[in-house]
Amino acid sequence: MRQTIDAALFQRMVIHAAAAINLQKQPINDLNVFPVPDGDTGTNMSLTISAAGAEMKKKSFDTVGQAASAAASALLRGARGNSGVILSLLFRGLAKAVKEKDTVDGRDFAIALDFGVAAAYKAVMKPAEGTILTVSRMAAAKAAEKAREENSVEAVLEAAIAQGKETLADTINMNPVLKKAGVVDAGGKGFIVILEGMLAELRGEPMPEVTEDSGEEESSVFSEMADEEITFAFDTVFIVRKKDPDVNLDPFRKYLNSIGDSLVIGEDDEAFKVHVHTNTPGDALNESQKYGILELAKIENMVTQRDDLAAGRKAQSTDDLEAVEKELENRPVHAAPEKKFGYVAVCAGEGLEAVFRDLGVDALVGGGQTMNPSTEDILKAVEATPAEIVYVLPNNKNIIMAAEQCVPLCEDKKVVVLPTKTVPQGISAMLCADPDAGEEDNTAAMTEAFARVRTDEITYAARDSDFGGFAIKQGDYMALTEHQLFGTDTDLNSLLEQLAKAESEKGAEFVSIFYGEDVTEEQAQQAQAIFAAACPDAEISLLPGGQPVYYYMISVE
Repeated sequence: MRQTIDAALFQRMVIHAAAAINLQKQPINDLNVFPVPDGDTGTNMSLTISAAGAEMKKKSFDTVGQAASAAASALLRGARGNSGVILSLLFRGLAKAVKEKDTVDGRDFAIALDFGVAAAYKAVMKPAEGTILTVSRMAAAKAAEKAREENSVEAVLEAAIAQGKETLADTINMNPVLKKAGVVDAGGKGFIVILEGMLAELRGEPMPEVTEDSGEEESSVFSEMADEEITFAFDTVFIVRKKDPDVNLDPFRKYLNSIGDSLVIGEDDEAFKVHVHTNTPGDALNESQKYGILELAKIENMVTQRDDLAAGRKAQSTDDLEAVEKELENRPVHAAPEKKFGYVAVCAGEGLEAVFRDLGVDALVGGGQTMNPSTEDILKAVEATPAEIVYVLPNNKNIIMAAEQCVPLCEDKKVVVLPTKTVPQGISAMLCADPDAGEEDNTAAMTEAFARVRTDEITYAARDSDFGGFAIKQGDYMALTEHQLFGTDTDLNSLLEQLAKAESEKGAEFVSIFYGEDVTEEQAQQAQAIFAAACPDAEISLLPGGQPVYYYMISVE
């Protein structure tokens, strides 16, 4: 039995866990009980811990505490969906427990699991039984019991997994929705897979082979500049070791902006890295030495590179700092405040994006049902918004938690998350945004506005199911009102008529219909006519949303 783990082993355990859940993410996705096609729990958890796995591959750590802290930070910034956020909180608590530990034994690991559970429960307002929270709590309790008998990290982890599996099997009886669907909790399953991956590495078992997406081929920006004038010729990248960890780089930023553009500065406690386009790279390097010791630099002439490419030749390039340059260019932009209020909205679909832009949204984050953005995705948009106070509109109940994690992470802006659960709620909130109001008044007005909105959605059933007394067949059209199943039908217009009559009985005054990417304009006009006939006193609007998954999103007031 392995008694302890050190930093290097902990790193491999995280990497192994990420590989393990990546292989099983689809079966976990398939555990979703509600027949709307939102099977993304496995994907979200896989992407979340993969962020930590990538961080663990970058460098070595001297202590378990250091490694765990780095993993927790990466998990939080890469968290996607509620399941991903909860997973990140479990690791955040674990990291806190082992912060000062060089190595970890069985008792330490059991305590760390308990700290993780406490952190996750603290963040969830209304914990539900039969979820990842229940599975992790019972696993941690068993781990503590085993640690009192045998101070072996391997034995403790084995006991936690065994109890976790037993609890997972029982989640079907803890939650009525799970019981009706005949499945166990997807998040709980994902957590067990992660623990099993960690145990497998502890035992020295081979790591699963994971085929990584190659991604888009890197394309040189210079080919796009062939017919453009290059104002600043030298692409300059350099690293400076700080003289003082608390050095203020704002004056240096202002200076570099005065002699160039495309400026990005990334920093940590020890060093800062600069990327800038300028005609006087020597001046930039000389000025940098006021703030530290210049360690490494790369300067490339973009004019000659452009000319080489235009002539069909391979552009000359310096390869020493390509990895650093890529890292810098991928860092979020930190926009200085230029106004009081700014707005970030999550949505999918060109039409919906256009509506939010017209209403004054500064930054849009792609996402919604089945494609939850991460905390880092939202944070980048917040940091790029030039405002003192940035409102975030998640527009999906499964994105709210990820958005809320941005509040403590954003240091130079105040982040206000309005818990909008649908796109129509977000649009209604933006219609009442007042740039001249005080923060409290603006927040109150936007909150009151989206609370008045009733949202209807029409999608399709991903699988056969029995839900809420409805026998649902795969491929049926489904109507949802406020995320509750309204009805199903094999005919889309028939379902629209039922929905329109119900809204008429509720006294609908304003109806906005956003039609999705799979709906033609002619079909959308039929939907508008159906609502106009059923709700003669209501004002009916029809707009192209272009959203995936949902044929129609309908805002009713």
